[in-house]
Amino acid sequence: MQRSLRIGTRGSKLALAQTAEFRDKLAAVQGWSESEASNLMETVVIRTQGDRVQTQDLSVMGGKGLFVKDLEMALAEEKIDVAVHSVKDMLPVLMEGLTLGALLPRADPHDALFLHAGKTLQDLPQGASFGTSSPRRKAQILALRPDLKVVPLRGNVDTRIAKIKAGDIDSTVMAVAGLTRLGQAALAAQVMLFDQMLPAVAQGAIGLQIRQDDNWVGQLVGSVNDAQTHYCVTVERSFLQVLDGTCRTPIAGLAEIVGEDLLLRGQVLDPQGAKSYDIQKRAPCGPLDLDQAREIGSAAGAEMLELAGPSALNV
Repeated sequence: MQRSLRIGTRGSKLALAQTAEFRDKLAAVQGWSESEASNLMETVVIRTQGDRVQTQDLSVMGGKGLFVKDLEMALAEEKIDVAVHSVKDMLPVLMEGLTLGALLPRADPHDALFLHAGKTLQDLPQGASFGTSSPRRKAQILALRPDLKVVPLRGNVDTRIAKIKAGDIDSTVMAVAGLTRLGQAALAAQVMLFDQMLPAVAQGAIGLQIRQDDNWVGQLVGSVNDAQTHYCVTVERSFLQVLDGTCRTPIAGLAEIVGEDLLLRGQVLDPQGAKSYDIQKRAPCGPLDLDQAREIGSAAGAEMLELAGPSALNV
């Protein structure tokens, strides 16, 4: 009798929506009926440190890796068989013995602006408040509107939207991918262009982390892998790994396949948005080989290190 696949996830609405997307994709690929899928997959909700502590700034607590660590520990201790992550929350180097077994097709990586008043970013009045817990978004919004007052804002999508509607803050930015998965993308006032707000590394990507030595799970999870997403995200994560910035360093990166080429855009910003360092790297991608992806990302990271200098990455 086939064993049940224990799927670890955070308990937020978005995390559960991403887990449901994985379950549906796996059931479709494997040809499981609804009853078979229910018997063969078990969802295990794990409350992470990032979820337990909502009052502190993430960068002070240790960064977005706090949403991942408890899931990784459960996976390493064989309490679950696969962990479902928003890959942008994952550290560039994974816990020993674990690997990204697959990535689902990437959703729209853009950021979207929400406003309490006005229709676009330029409609916000002078000195309006902008809420975020992201050093990247803070720096990017201040580069566009240095007059805005940036205030700490954490919480799930519903919480942040409620604060906008209540007038507690005037504006914020959230990922289009998450909003789409929750059926709330239409609420966004403005989708930010990449030259306005380059996304976080791996934004929009769902990753399936497994134990390296679990061949059964590896084959099962690998059946839903999207090769193009895996390739592009590997480029981005290798770029980030070389930079090795602190959790307070505003870093952005996006790799896309354009025609027969791989186009990588990377950015490092001053925390107050006063200065940014930008690179673009284009390379023929050919077969979607992950070793080649790592080489491209690492080379871009080294180029950015030379351009920005170590002082820009250790704020």
